[in-house]
Amino acid sequence: MNLRNIAIIAHVDHGKTTLVDALLRQAHTKLSKTEAAGDLIMDSNELERERGITIFSKNASVVWHDTKINIIDTPGHADFGGEVERVLSMADGCLLLVDAKEGPMPQTRFVLKKALVFKHKIIVVINKIDKDAANPATAVNKTFDLFVELGADDRALDFPIVYASAKQGKAGLEPDLDKMTDISPIFETILKHIPKPTGDADKPLQMLVTTLAADDFKGKIAVGRIYNGKMAAGQEVAHINRDGEPAKARLTSLMTFTGLERLDTAEAQAGDIVAISGIEDITIGETIADKDNPIALPILSIDQPTVKMLFMVNNSPFAGKEGKYSTSRQVCERLHKELQTDMALRVEDTDDSDWVVSGRGELHLAILIERLRREGYEFQVGRPQVITKEENGKTLVPYEWLEVEAPEAHSGVVIEKLGKRNGIMQDMKTENGIVFMEFVIPTRGLFGYRSEFLTDTRGLGIMHSIFYQYQPDATNWREREQGSLVATEAGKTNLYGLTNLQNRGTLFLGPGVEVYKGQVVGQNSRPGDLTVNACKAKELSNMRSKGDGGREHFDVPRVMDLEAALEYIGDDELVEVTPANVRIRKQVLNAEEARYQAKQAALKAKQKEEKA
Repeated sequence: MNLRNIAIIAHVDHGKTTLVDALLRQAHTKLSKTEAAGDLIMDSNELERERGITIFSKNASVVWHDTKINIIDTPGHADFGGEVERVLSMADGCLLLVDAKEGPMPQTRFVLKKALVFKHKIIVVINKIDKDAANPATAVNKTFDLFVELGADDRALDFPIVYASAKQGKAGLEPDLDKMTDISPIFETILKHIPKPTGDADKPLQMLVTTLAADDFKGKIAVGRIYNGKMAAGQEVAHINRDGEPAKARLTSLMTFTGLERLDTAEAQAGDIVAISGIEDITIGETIADKDNPIALPILSIDQPTVKMLFMVNNSPFAGKEGKYSTSRQVCERLHKELQTDMALRVEDTDDSDWVVSGRGELHLAILIERLRREGYEFQVGRPQVITKEENGKTLVPYEWLEVEAPEAHSGVVIEKLGKRNGIMQDMKTENGIVFMEFVIPTRGLFGYRSEFLTDTRGLGIMHSIFYQYQPDATNWREREQGSLVATEAGKTNLYGLTNLQNRGTLFLGPGVEVYKGQVVGQNSRPGDLTVNACKAKELSNMRSKGDGGREHFDVPRVMDLEAALEYIGDDELVEVTPANVRIRKQVLNAEEARYQAKQAALKAKQKEEKA
């Protein structure tokens, strides 16, 4: 059977997964009742469906006119770029989706840059042509400019173009929706322009592992592409680890992709994407080779993390009450287990039995924390910090390329806020009342800004960022302008006490919530922290007055989910994460002890300065 391997790449929310749905249905792929009834078939993970984004790359295959097409759906967010980089090595070409209205966006640049490194043939799909204000011609011109800017050669610049509305399941070679009938022009373009897989079935076996999965019956499953040779179930092979050391192993099962399923097969050969089981200690980037002539493939190189966070065992007064796994051993084992499947993650043990976990961005780490929380783990995390590096005796920090769209009426406050966060404007233009701005800003400057940005633009603004480069850090950083409201008493929050506090700032909790001393219950409206009693109850007496108690109004509290909590916390605060709750707390729960430690730290710093 003829074979094609293709990856679908795009900016987040440009319609990759919706297009895959249309391709699966057009090819009459066998789907379960649940899959056939719903949308975003490939986004099977609970978190992906909730957030509407692809987090994990996935494989599927369709058969079109006697040609098997392996399709790899990739994440669009730069924080999950490790997934994109891995799976691109399995493909021979790419479908690059571009929104007909928005054109190329920051993550479009990121994924296209990676694809060009692999020298893949790229088909440009101008998607969402049915959108209001869609401008396919402008999107094509901007995409061509992006290819040129990224240094594409003449072969890459001669890219075929398909226009589509993935939502309606239609595509065509012209941007006229009325002339389109189905999605088959995309299949025809794939068969015409994407080359067949290279590789020789007669050479010694070579397979590169790019993804890991788990199965209750088969154990650890490794997914990858066979570059050379043949593979059979029960075959003896050589497992070459990342250090280049071969070890004998036996494949207990061999599977290929049919539709969305992994089905057992007797044999597979060079060019196909397969899943194998039977090697428990296998990790991503390693090679499965011929037992008599083991030849390792090049190890995958992945961009390094730029953001780190401190993970700690939960030591709050509520520790162990809500989580299934809360000990140091359990959390440590789970974090190190994640390293087997996430190549962009790093975990370092500290002297205090804590862990420094590094990732590609705030969202990357927030998704990891949310997954652990849903699995029953309980722990604490500190404020996100950027990862610095030394170069020629200078300390450099990561910077982001930030693109912002905002209504003209709100653009002034956006420019002001980003200026305070050391953002430097690179470009600005206005179209139809919308201001498009580009900034270079330190990664640290974006911490805690996304929710503020949505408030400032009344929810109408759009911002996307991507790693730019390492540069010297800015010097004029400001501390957080507002402090926290910190509970001074443990117990259940009381409506009477909270009503008296709401004039002091923004509350995070409603009445009847268990709190402990040192827990953050709200944001102060002024700089500095303020200790408050959220559990204060009204003193009862036998005196009453007409209408008493009916005049006070309690405002709806601001609910702090995990990402909002991570954006909010300061250097002296932690986020307590349990399966049931996300709480913000002070690192030192006792306010007097915290003041004493702060004085001691200031004294030591002063003495050190005097000695210098």
